[in-house]
Amino acid sequence: MKRLCALALSLVLLLNGCASSPPSSQGSGTSAQSVDQSQPLPTPEPQPEPEPEPIVSHLMVAGDIMSHTPVVDDAYVAETDRYDFSHMYQDAAVQLAGADYAIANLETPLAGGPEYLGYPVFDAPDELAYDTKAAGFDLVSTANNHSRDQGMDGIYRTLDILDQAGLAHVGTYRSQEERDQTSGIYVADVGGISVAFLSYTYGLNGFRLGEEQGYAVNLFNLDYASSLSEPDYDLMAADLAAARAMAPDLIAVMIHWGVEYQNEPNHHQTELARFLVEQGADLVLGGHPHVLQPYETLTVQGWDGQERQGFVCYSLGNFISNQQELETRTTVVLELELTRDPVNGETKVTDVCYTPYYMLHRDDRPAGERRWLVEIHGALAAWEAGDKGVVDQRSYEQLRAALDHCHSVL
Repeated sequence: MKRLCALALSLVLLLNGCASSPPSSQGSGTSAQSVDQSQPLPTPEPQPEPEPEPIVSHLMVAGDIMSHTPVVDDAYVAETDRYDFSHMYQDAAVQLAGADYAIANLETPLAGGPEYLGYPVFDAPDELAYDTKAAGFDLVSTANNHSRDQGMDGIYRTLDILDQAGLAHVGTYRSQEERDQTSGIYVADVGGISVAFLSYTYGLNGFRLGEEQGYAVNLFNLDYASSLSEPDYDLMAADLAAARAMAPDLIAVMIHWGVEYQNEPNHHQTELARFLVEQGADLVLGGHPHVLQPYETLTVQGWDGQERQGFVCYSLGNFISNQQELETRTTVVLELELTRDPVNGETKVTDVCYTPYYMLHRDDRPAGERRWLVEIHGALAAWEAGDKGVVDQRSYEQLRAALDHCHSVL
C-alpha cells in the first residue's frame, strides 16, 4: 500500500565571495587583484519558501467482532489450555499493517469465564482482545446491544482487559467521573490528523442499567428497553458540541443501529445520520445489521447554519463471527483516505475504497483451521493458480457469490 509522506526539504544557501590575493613579491604595495575589504560581500538572492505539503492518512474500519461458540472453540489450543484467534485474522492483518489507524466493533464482553459463552449472552476469552490488537486494530467500540450481557462487572472488566491489551475503546465507562472527563469522547492521532471518536448503541437486548448507572453505556434511545423510537437528541447534541469544542480535525461517530439482516438502511438510520452530520459528525460508521449496507455522502445544514458534508456507512456487517448465511459471512475492510489542507486546515475524506472478505467455515479441518476470514480477491487468485490449500470448489463458488453480493451493496 502506498502512503504519501511529507518530504523533508533542505534549503541550501550558496554564498558567492572572493578571497584576497597573496601579497606581491615586489614592493610593499597591494596587488591590483586584491579586494577592498571595506566593501560588503554580495547578498544572496532570497529563496522562496517551500510549498507546505498536505497531510494524508488512512483510516481502516471493520465490522462486528463476535465470539460465537464455534469461533471460540476453533481458537482453543489444547496443548496450552489457552485461546489463539490469530489464524482468523491473518489475511486482514496484512492489510491492516498499512493503516495509520484501524477500528472495529467489539460485540462481546470479556467477563473472564471460566465458561465462555456465545449467543445470546456472550463472554469471550481475554485473548480475543490481545489478538485483535496484534492484528492491527487500534480502537474498538464497546457500545452495542451485547455490552451488558455479563452484567455491570462484565462492562468494567472488559475495559480493564482492553487497557491491558493496549486497545483503545469508546462507548462504555467504569464511572460517571470517567465519562465526564472526556464527555465520552476518545481523540486519536490518525497519521497526523486528529479524530474525535464517539460511540452509541440503540439498546441492550432488553437489559436495563440501574438508575445511577446511565454512565456505563452510551445509549441513543431514551426508550432503549422498549419501543426504541425516542432518540436522545439532547445527549448526542451535547456530546457532539463537546467534541467540536476539542477542535479535532474530524469527528467520527460509531453507531449500533438498524434492522438485522437488511441490506438497506431504514428511515430511523437515515434520519439519525442526518442529525449526527448536522451536529458536526464528519464520519458516521454503523454496525448491528450483521450484513453490509451502503455508504453515501450527506450534504446538510449544520448546527451553525453553514452547509457541511458527512460520510455515512450504514453497516459494515460482521467481521469475525459464525453466522451461516452468505450475506452474514461477507464483509469488508473500509479504507478512508483523510487529507488535511496545509493552507486552510480543512480536513476531508478524499478517497473511499473497500477490500472484500469472507468467513470460511471448514468443519472438516482440525481446530485452529476451521474459521478463517479470507481476503476474497487473494483467495480466488490462489485457487485459480492451483493452490487448493485454503479454498475448495465449493468455497470457491461461495467466494464468487460473496464478491458479487459485496459489489451489489457497496
